[in-house]
Amino acid sequence: MDRRSYLQAVGAGGVVSLAGCGGAAPTDEEPTASVRSLTLAATTTINDSGLLDELTPGFTRAFGPEVNTVVRGTGGALRTARNGDCDVVLVHARSLEDAFLRAGEGTNRRTVMVNDFLVVGPPDDPAGIAGSPPVTAFRDIASAEAAFLSRGDRSGTHIRERQLWSEAGVDPTGDWYGETGQGMGNTLSLAAETGSYTLTDRGTFLNVAGGDLAAHVDRGIEDPGPLLRNEYAVIPVNPGRHDVAYPLAMAFTGHLTGPAQDAIEEFRIDGEAVFRPVTRSESPEFGQYVPSDWR
Repeated sequence: MDRRSYLQAVGAGGVVSLAGCGGAAPTDEEPTASVRSLTLAATTTINDSGLLDELTPGFTRAFGPEVNTVVRGTGGALRTARNGDCDVVLVHARSLEDAFLRAGEGTNRRTVMVNDFLVVGPPDDPAGIAGSPPVTAFRDIASAEAAFLSRGDRSGTHIRERQLWSEAGVDPTGDWYGETGQGMGNTLSLAAETGSYTLTDRGTFLNVAGGDLAAHVDRGIEDPGPLLRNEYAVIPVNPGRHDVAYPLAMAFTGHLTGPAQDAIEEFRIDGEAVFRPVTRSESPEFGQYVPSDWR
């Protein structure tokens, strides 16, 4: 099935497991689904936190096209883009993003927002990590061989977790360490069921975990430090490589770095702010670039 037929089959505006890219130029004929819609590959944390539902309707109201969303970890989202199966990505792993850009697969990266990572676990805190720096907490979890669940999926959260283990000088192996291969929401649910620690973003933790897990390492969203700072960026897929709806992707980039900044700032879970906008532009196409060494 070609991309256009696929989008017509699944319809516009929903969350799908795989979607094609629109890229055909408008004509005098009745527009097809691929012209009417934009395909976004977004990370599970943006979806599981509930923020995604606040970002896409405003784009549709302003520009008209519906947004088809592919929800995957950052590694999966970028793989979707490399396969030509989306128009734009919204991700949070700078090392993977830079490799994607160097390979010529994406263009015009813009930082959109930041939040932070937390180390969460059983309320009784068997490894005694409450209030510790993140590297110390990871080292103490390993020393105690306390149960830890990793996403194990090349997501932005998984990439940061591996960085923390490396900083701690630990190669996590053994019965105490497991991988779910799933998104953040499901991993948190499994951590609660099994009494395990895990690394999570703030938004998904607040939206999913309830009182079954406690945040033992939480430096606060305003100044989490470089190891817990979690930066999200939007990257249009390179139209020189793939048949994509590039003008719509750039319009979506402009939406996220312009009008949607207010929605990001106002988004709350139980009254708590969980994302901070960091880019604001009056332009409908372009945002202000924030360099990678802005920490």
